[in-house]
Amino acid sequence: MISIVAKFTVKQGKETSFLQLINELGEASRAEAGCIEYILHKDLKSNSVFCLIEKWKDQAAVDFHNNTPHFTGIVPQIVELAQAEIDVYETI
Repeated sequence: MISIVAKFTVKQGKETSFLQLINELGEASRAEAGCIEYILHKDLKSNSVFCLIEKWKDQAAVDFHNNTPHFTGIVPQIVELAQAEIDVYETI
């Protein structure tokens, strides 16, 4: 299993737009066969910091996801609204 932890720091005033995009991406991503979990979390201390935790069946599922129209269409829009730190882990 592959886990992806993406921390987003959203530009001030862009939180609503960010949430609309990330929710659209999440809905489509959760429908993918290889998606186990795709959950967004909000920082308790800041309204502009979010953490997305994704769990995928395997690397092939991640590769498929990264090439879907919803990923390639929405992620560039998200990048305009937020700085992202992304870590990828493999279950051992």
